[in-house]
Amino acid sequence: MPGDHPAPATPEGTGVKTLTTPGLRPTPAPTPSARFLAKATLLSATLSMAGALLGLGRDQALAHLFGAGAGTDAFLVAWTVPEMAATLLIEDGMAFVLVPAFSVALARRALALGSPDPVRALVAASLPRLCLALAGTAALLAAGAPLVVSLLAPGLTDPSLAVSCTRLTATCVLSFGLAGYCSAALRAHRSYLAPAAIYIGYNIAIIATMFVVGERWGVRSAALGVALGGCLMAVVQAPSLWRRIAGRSPRPAPASPCPPASPCPPASPCPPTSASLYEGPGGRSLALGLVCAVLLFTLCRQSQVLIERFFASGLPAGAISHLNYAQKVAQLPMSLSLMVCVVTFPVVAQAIAEGDTLRARERVERDLVLMAGLVLLGAAVVVACAPQIIQLLFQRGAFTAQDTAATAAVMRVYALGLLGHTLVGALVRSYFSAGRTTWYPLGAMGVGAFATVVISAWAVGTWGARGIAAANAAGITLTALLLLHGLGPRSVPVRVRRVVVELARPVCAALGATGAGLVCAGLFDSPAASVAACCSGATAVFLLLAWFLDAAGTRSLLLSVTHSFPSTLTRKLRHGG
Repeated sequence: MPGDHPAPATPEGTGVKTLTTPGLRPTPAPTPSARFLAKATLLSATLSMAGALLGLGRDQALAHLFGAGAGTDAFLVAWTVPEMAATLLIEDGMAFVLVPAFSVALARRALALGSPDPVRALVAASLPRLCLALAGTAALLAAGAPLVVSLLAPGLTDPSLAVSCTRLTATCVLSFGLAGYCSAALRAHRSYLAPAAIYIGYNIAIIATMFVVGERWGVRSAALGVALGGCLMAVVQAPSLWRRIAGRSPRPAPASPCPPASPCPPASPCPPTSASLYEGPGGRSLALGLVCAVLLFTLCRQSQVLIERFFASGLPAGAISHLNYAQKVAQLPMSLSLMVCVVTFPVVAQAIAEGDTLRARERVERDLVLMAGLVLLGAAVVVACAPQIIQLLFQRGAFTAQDTAATAAVMRVYALGLLGHTLVGALVRSYFSAGRTTWYPLGAMGVGAFATVVISAWAVGTWGARGIAAANAAGITLTALLLLHGLGPRSVPVRVRRVVVELARPVCAALGATGAGLVCAGLFDSPAASVAACCSGATAVFLLLAWFLDAAGTRSLLLSVTHSFPSTLTRKLRHGG
């Protein structure tokens, strides 16, 4: 299973294979096979969905124990810190910088181009400084918690409770940073098990802490659980990363990767020995420009949550909670679809590091269409049976029927932006996969964030939380369109027109699936039966239309499976099963 042990150095594995014959250029690491990528994606998706389901359990426990009122609003303002830290340090920012960096270091290690070991040198140059910066930031956030709360939610009912919760969640800046560092390094090593499992431990810690000390600490118990869960995320990955860093002894390197007498052929360019990611021999420090571009983009993207809570703080108590619950449920399809590019991002970075832009382009184009199909199917289900989903998940304890109606209305609006969120998450990886500094993603995200502010200010007075959700969807969709338009010389040279045409097909299939889901959801009074009928009906119609339109190559895939099954069965019968 991927992630348990280093894969063997075979054409279908992902291990490093090196030829060190004097005078010859070493052979670069082989490309991971489609079979390996499929297994890695399935593993990551399975563990991530387990973590997401535990996240739903966490939200259910929060709603059951504390409802949707002033207390949960105060905690959710404090939860802004770990939410931003997760995006900045685990899911996007750290990965955009470190996956290409470790990919180049691993390529140099495979080609025996550096002594000491380039991977160890990279860790030694980056990890201590990162820990110092993260610890200092966490301390500043804890000390300035009153100012942070007043800026995030000036109209909050109970700011003192939010301040105490923020001081607990501020520790996540350090713990999430270490967890994100480990995740990026392990994924560059083609190890996906530990990084995919981190949210399982995180959510278990939060749920357990709420039930153990919730009666005494109130909603502060959730903030304590967040702090403990962040530490657990780093701890579960550290042994796996240590084995990969410490398990290899450095070896002497030739004077040059390409001997003067036999330069590298144009079709197989030498790996980057002066990549912008590094400076210095062996392992090199990360370029400041790239780090700033990634961090500013990620902060700007996460600013949509800040904008949302700023405007919602002036609405009646519970509005922030309704927005939070709606967002967490609506984004489950997005989280699942993003597992595709989480697994393939190191592959794209490796292809760019080796100069194979054609392979990178084909990988990115396939991923965009596949991810769009997955998230659009989920969006169709969310729109069709939002009230039944919220009732089934949350309506118990302190969470009332009025909370269900308000949350479901917001969730349907959020679902309109799911395709935009998914495309932004996928497209930005194309811009940063080469490890070069680019400011275009930040500009595109800035335009989207500005649109979110303007639309929120205009719509919140009339439509309340639904207006804020609509602004979120419009802003992120605008950013996705700008990022798609800007693909080309700044990133992987994707054929934009072809991608747009391919994306139109799953959009049409999703529209039909939404209608079918609405019909099926209205057939039953039980929320569980309604959700089951909606999922079945919407999925069947989506797959039928996807086959008819050949969305994401569905028809070709089904035909290849149909043709390969008889031959596989024949081989098994011939060899006695």
